[in-house]
Amino acid sequence: MCVDDGIKPEMMVTICNYYHNWVKKGKTYTVREVLQNDDIVHGVLLEEIRNEPIYIELIDKKQEPAFGMFRFRELEDDRMMESVEHYAEMI
Repeated sequence: MCVDDGIKPEMMVTICNYYHNWVKKGKTYTVREVLQNDDIVHGVLLEEIRNEPIYIELIDKKQEPAFGMFRFRELEDDRMMESVEHYAEMI
């Protein structure tokens, strides 16, 4: 689930130029691929969103721009937390 769809003002032009499709906070996405990028910067590609590949100077190659992993949380964590909170209320 996307928990952060924010864009810093100084990144707005760059993001709009390269990400024609962007995530929406609160929406559930399916991870298509996790990109390690030689351990320089990690990101995820999503089934529901596709963007055209671009040259990325930081990793010195052309690929689809990925979304930062910090923007998402696994749904299982939500369900587990709800169960724990529900159990705590019962005690």
